[in-house]
Amino acid sequence: MYYLYLLRSCDERREFYVGSTPDLKRRIAEHNDGKNPSARGTRWEVVYYEAYRTLKAARERERLLKHDGRSRRFLMERIRKHLE
Repeated sequence: MYYLYLLRSCDERREFYVGSTPDLKRRIAEHNDGKNPSARGTRWEVVYYEAYRTLKAARERERLLKHDGRSRRFLMERIRKHLE
């Protein structure tokens, strides 16, 4: 199984980070241990994930969310309703 995930920073900035991985627990630990340069310096929590059968499908969804404003906006609106 492969995962698309959305993290939210635990600091006051409440930034979001989108990624994909075959091992979700390991990847989150790497983020929180500072092993990912683009997410270094803060603690992260998982706020959303999707499971896929192939890495290609998870990466396609990741690319869509990172490069298509409409798709990202729709997902963020959905998630924010449950986070507040």
